[in-house]
Amino acid sequence: MKQEGKGLSVWQLTMLALGTVVGGSFFLGSAVAIRAAGPSVLLAYVIGGVLVYFILSALSEMTVANPAAGSFRTYTEQAFGRGAGFTVGWVYWTGLVLAMSSEATAASILLRGWFPRLPLPLLGAVIIVSVTLLNLLGADRLSKLEGGLAAVKLLAIVIFVLIAIGLIVGIGAGLLGGGAASGSGSRGAVGLGALRGASWLPGGIRGIAGSMLIVMFTYAGFEVLGLAASETRHPEKTIPKAITLTIIALVSLYIAAIAVLLPLLPPTLVSEEVSPFVSALSQHGLGWAGTVMNIVLVSAILSTMLASVFGLGRMLRSLAEEGHTPVWMRDRTNIPYRGIAVSGVAMLTGLGLGLLLPHSVYLFLISSGGFSLLFAYIIIMASHYRLRKRKGGPLAGQHGLRGFPYTSWIAMGGLTVILASMPLIRGQGTGLAAGIMLVVLFAGSYAVSYRVRKSRKTSPKPLRQRPSGPAAASGFAQGEMSEELTVDQEQDRD
Repeated sequence: MKQEGKGLSVWQLTMLALGTVVGGSFFLGSAVAIRAAGPSVLLAYVIGGVLVYFILSALSEMTVANPAAGSFRTYTEQAFGRGAGFTVGWVYWTGLVLAMSSEATAASILLRGWFPRLPLPLLGAVIIVSVTLLNLLGADRLSKLEGGLAAVKLLAIVIFVLIAIGLIVGIGAGLLGGGAASGSGSRGAVGLGALRGASWLPGGIRGIAGSMLIVMFTYAGFEVLGLAASETRHPEKTIPKAITLTIIALVSLYIAAIAVLLPLLPPTLVSEEVSPFVSALSQHGLGWAGTVMNIVLVSAILSTMLASVFGLGRMLRSLAEEGHTPVWMRDRTNIPYRGIAVSGVAMLTGLGLGLLLPHSVYLFLISSGGFSLLFAYIIIMASHYRLRKRKGGPLAGQHGLRGFPYTSWIAMGGLTVILASMPLIRGQGTGLAAGIMLVVLFAGSYAVSYRVRKSRKTSPKPLRQRPSGPAAASGFAQGEMSEELTVDQEQDRD
């Protein structure tokens, strides 16, 4: 597969990753983490940053050694066989499609505040169609648009940090058209005084464990770095640099934002229904922040959807190239038009399910999105561990994961604990159940199809030989699944 144009640069790749990661889960979802852990949520963000560093380092090592378009799905197949690659690829794709259809609904609700006469289904469909069509422009053009949207989000966090620091030290509210609000938002409640009476561990270890799930969701999306590897220039240099910049930007901005948020808005005043950043500024007379934050939220959601569709298209192309989809899904061009289009149609279907299915059933499906991401991260670490053990050393020289194998064990153990803690967060227990069902569904589907193919190949067929070359291709043209490997070869790879 040729690279599109000159390929993505370090800056474009970094902004693409940040565009995927910094989304509504941080601007809105961080309230859940703060309520669960209180001030100790800072520790949760530090732990989350360390885990992300380990995961990205492992992904970087595998990517530099083999910049495959399928990224972690391809590495899973190399480490554990075709069945594992099939399962993780489809679980990730399905979970992310459902999550993005939910994001489209959230953006529609925000937009309807400005366009009250437009129905939600229409707004949601327009958003999905728009992000799908924009992805058809290609990685280079998309990265420029994504860079602009990501810049809006990052700039919003930086401005919030500066305003918060001004409020904490006693300046800024008057200049920004605000004043001290009454009650808990008064000047007496600003600074460390606001935290003096608060418990630093209100939920204990259970609170930190529960908050880790939300924290990891706010970091989620960085795996797009691996999916974009085949479209970068000099991946052995570009990927490690982009990963370093992404980690530094994410961890520093997240920790800085939460650190200045807590003195402005004690955890007891945080509402899960409102962005804590809006609440903090409103408490100090900056009510206009709500309108500005809504604009930021819409841009954040659109940015996340753009980058996610980018990854969905590449994941589907990888599945198609390995024969895990009908042959008509195969793309022979630099841009995976069919993978992007199918992903867009799937998101529209998810949007429709939200309107047709009972609310509880739809939430059950949507909640699998979070599981699919954590599941993918565990698989990344497990694949890296097995491939490196198989080789007996680093896969890519100086780009290896530091502290191996201990850091691998820490990452896999930590992610498993976070996954098991899903029931501790209200509404996420269904996510664990739905995610496990997805894994069982796709693993079972592969097992059944494998047995069917094996029985066909082992059954006696006198006077006929298995076609090869052009004759074999004709079978694929009729919609059959690609079977590029014989059963014996599949058993060897498994």
